[in-house]
Amino acid sequence: MSSDPPHDPVVTVSATYGAGGSVVGPAVAARFDVDFLDRAVPSTVAERIGCSLDEARDRDDRAPSGFERLLASAARLPTVTFGSVDTAFIGATNREGRLLYDHEFVERTEQVIQEVGRKGGVVLGRAGATVLADHPAALHVRLDGDPAARFDRMCRLWEYGDREEARDPGWGEEGPTRRLLEENDRARAAYVRRFYRVDPADPGLYHLVIDTTVLSLETCVDLVVRAALDRSGLGTGSL
Repeated sequence: MSSDPPHDPVVTVSATYGAGGSVVGPAVAARFDVDFLDRAVPSTVAERIGCSLDEARDRDDRAPSGFERLLASAARLPTVTFGSVDTAFIGATNREGRLLYDHEFVERTEQVIQEVGRKGGVVLGRAGATVLADHPAALHVRLDGDPAARFDRMCRLWEYGDREEARDPGWGEEGPTRRLLEENDRARAAYVRRFYRVDPADPGLYHLVIDTTVLSLETCVDLVVRAALDRSGLGTGSL
């Protein structure tokens, strides 16, 4: 009886601000020579919907404009419990007069993530663990750590000129602030809670939860790679 061939690794990464998601994610993808999905998501979604890139970024949890929009939503609902919100009726009119609904962007984003599930790749954010929850070979990873330690890391990155995490929105000339860390965490949680009614901090969503503030990011990459190999069937197969 033949068995299914090994699947190219599929990894979803959920990361709090300063936990190193934008460092670990690309490094894991590079190890496997698969796509890393982050910046390309809004442009792909915009193309499929037929809207501008800015309009797609307004609904993306990793883009500065999306961050501001989600933070505004969280401010209107301080508990960030979006279970009573029907997202199908939340929309805005674009420059061409077309009504754009938030659920369109979420559905298109899910399609992009599901394509990664079919061919292999690494997805950062965008509730990937929930979208691919039923994928038989995907590895779902959560990167987190003590807020004070994450803030210290951001300050070191700023001081030494390593701006990889600067893709996270809000850094001004003065560098990261504790308020920015708190707002980023809140906005990212708002996206998942609003559209999927789950808590992104729930460890039950993930196969691997790593405190990146007590380990080097290189070690974190090694852990994710080894776990992804095991999940995908590309490992040694030992007990």
